[in-house]
Amino acid sequence: MKPAAFDYARPANLDQACALLATSEDARIIAGGQTLVPLMAMRLARPKLLVDIVRIAELAFVREEGDAVVIGATTRQCVVERDPLVRAKVPMLAKVMPFVGHAATRARGTVGGSLANADPAAEIALVAVTLGAMLIYREGKATADIAAADFFTGPMMTALPPAGCLTVVRFPVWRDQRVGVGFHEVSARRSDFAFVSAAAQIVLDDEGSCRRLAVGIGGATSPPLKLITVGEALTGKRVSATVARDAVNAALADIEPLADLHASADYRRRVAATLAVRAIADACEAASAGSTHAN
Repeated sequence: MKPAAFDYARPANLDQACALLATSEDARIIAGGQTLVPLMAMRLARPKLLVDIVRIAELAFVREEGDAVVIGATTRQCVVERDPLVRAKVPMLAKVMPFVGHAATRARGTVGGSLANADPAAEIALVAVTLGAMLIYREGKATADIAAADFFTGPMMTALPPAGCLTVVRFPVWRDQRVGVGFHEVSARRSDFAFVSAAAQIVLDDEGSCRRLAVGIGGATSPPLKLITVGEALTGKRVSATVARDAVNAALADIEPLADLHASADYRRRVAATLAVRAIADACEAASAGSTHAN
């Protein structure tokens, strides 16, 4: 199939982009186009106006600001994948980037596009929720921010206003010495969308006990879910497989996993628990070795 007819605009700056978005209720932003274009080709999306922001220079950057690594919305995923600042300061994000789509899609796909698309299986969204990232957007001339946990409201749904343009993502930096990360996902083929994924980032003290822990699961629920009670239960303890499994199972006991043609709800619940425990174990191993990357 081919897309329905649409108008196209390429604004020179963010002010122009926001003005264009305000002119039509059927306007959509396009940057990398790795999700929107296929949806348009299948006529599952029929925007009347495409506002192309990919060449707005002020939206493409990676830099450190205070206690966060700040990434512009149109920054290419392949740039983030190999960025030394991301690798050093946001190791969980660095860990998941090779799993985001395929190399060809990462060459065009953007960080903001992945977040705004709100796919329940998206790895960048999982990291944003797990680490408590802040998302900043413009609507007209007003700027607002929203926590990642509040940004995603359902499958392919966000709290972004119709005329809003996501501009920046702020990933918090953990400035501890012994930080370790772990990530696992299950998919039909590597780099295909994940049926279930899990990510963990931990800080260990000198005695090997957990000082701080963030754990999240993706694909199993919509939106991605941070397992807050797991971090609370394991803080101050030496983390064993049994302790981690008990905490994860308790956290997942009352959730309602997604069910579709690819995986049942029961399967997603069981795999989410298994992958979360594995991610925690990998994070502990990496932190014990003094590395910021899991094996």
